[in-house]
Amino acid sequence: MSIQIRKLDSTHPDFRQQLASVLAFEASEDEVIDRAAAQILADVKARGDAAVLECTNRFDRLDAGSIASLEIGRHELQAALNGLPPARRNALQAAADRVRAYHERQKQECGSDGFTFTEADGTVLGQKVTPLDRVGIYVPGGKAAYPSSVLMNAIPAKVAGVQEVIMVVPTPGAVKNELVLAAAAIAGVDRVFTIGGAQAVGALAYGTATIPQVDKIVGPGNAYVAAAKRRVFGVVGIDMIAGPSEILVICDGSTDPDWVAMDLFSQAEHDELAQSILLCPDALYIAKVEASINRQLDGMPRKDVIRTSLTNRGALVKVRDMVEACDIANLIAAEHLEISADNPQQWANRIRHAGAMFLGRFSSESLGDYCAGPNHVLPTSRTARFSSPLGVYDFQKRSSIIQVSEAGAQTLGKIAAELAYGEGLQAHAKSAEYRLK
Repeated sequence: MSIQIRKLDSTHPDFRQQLASVLAFEASEDEVIDRAAAQILADVKARGDAAVLECTNRFDRLDAGSIASLEIGRHELQAALNGLPPARRNALQAAADRVRAYHERQKQECGSDGFTFTEADGTVLGQKVTPLDRVGIYVPGGKAAYPSSVLMNAIPAKVAGVQEVIMVVPTPGAVKNELVLAAAAIAGVDRVFTIGGAQAVGALAYGTATIPQVDKIVGPGNAYVAAAKRRVFGVVGIDMIAGPSEILVICDGSTDPDWVAMDLFSQAEHDELAQSILLCPDALYIAKVEASINRQLDGMPRKDVIRTSLTNRGALVKVRDMVEACDIANLIAAEHLEISADNPQQWANRIRHAGAMFLGRFSSESLGDYCAGPNHVLPTSRTARFSSPLGVYDFQKRSSIIQVSEAGAQTLGKIAAELAYGEGLQAHAKSAEYRLK
């Protein structure tokens, strides 16, 4: 049975409304999930370990006697790494090395060393950059296990200089994923607890007798995890509220249609809510991609998930030209943007909003997920309009440095006093005036 994927044409008078309908995403259970997450967080805040233990035993079908018994020691992490087949261990290590190298370069290039400068009157101004003390990373468990998520969250934290990284990962039915544990060993994670859900977010945010409070929580999770992260923001920092995964492919019609079809599959197979969209000016090529989708689908193990994703949230869009494709891409602001074209850089120059850009037909999004080097934790649901990939900068904070000289106080004091009187804040004004000669 062929997939009934939507086909849009940018010349249609209602195109913008049709596109908006494709992009629209609402979780119907948001209110119910939010209430449940709020109750769990309140319980964890009030009862600590006891509440976390009850939730963990209930939701993950465990029979643990204490939270301490759910901590995995470093020896077990190292044993998991040592027990991997050589090819898989080498791949994990190679991915970790590339992710670390990229983020070390990012640290150098993003002003992570701070700065100071001295004005003519001797006043010194600047900025000090310091890493966070302790970070919690949430790693999904259950239906799917993602060792790549461990690398992408823990390694930039360590490169930033975070002293302690605490990982939480649910283990439903007490089943541990050895590759996830091995990734924690390679990434330098300091402590690992086999807990998940809103209760794990609460434990990291508020701290318990066993689990220390962190300064920031990063990493993807299910709807309950997202709701909990949203609620604890302010008590701790968070990276982002991640929505379903997305891929947008801009193609000029010169790439093998089988490649593009499989790239669309690569996001659609994540879950039924994932989104895959193709923009192309060549109607014949779009037809070839659609034919390839239907030809290749039955050979995919997750074909049912792919079918639902492409049917409900996918689209094949005929555009006037590549310039218009770039304009539409900026409107969509996708998590992953592939520019599968000759001379992709000319089109990349027109892109303002994308979580990550994959340039050229050999740059499949899947390489970015695992081993290219840049972080795969990216803004979704059009938030690339105002937010960035996870990076070293997310694990640092900045403090302003202000050292005013006696001469500088004479100039700045008069300015500050005048503005303070204008705001009706006499103590501010007098504080500045006391420094005047």
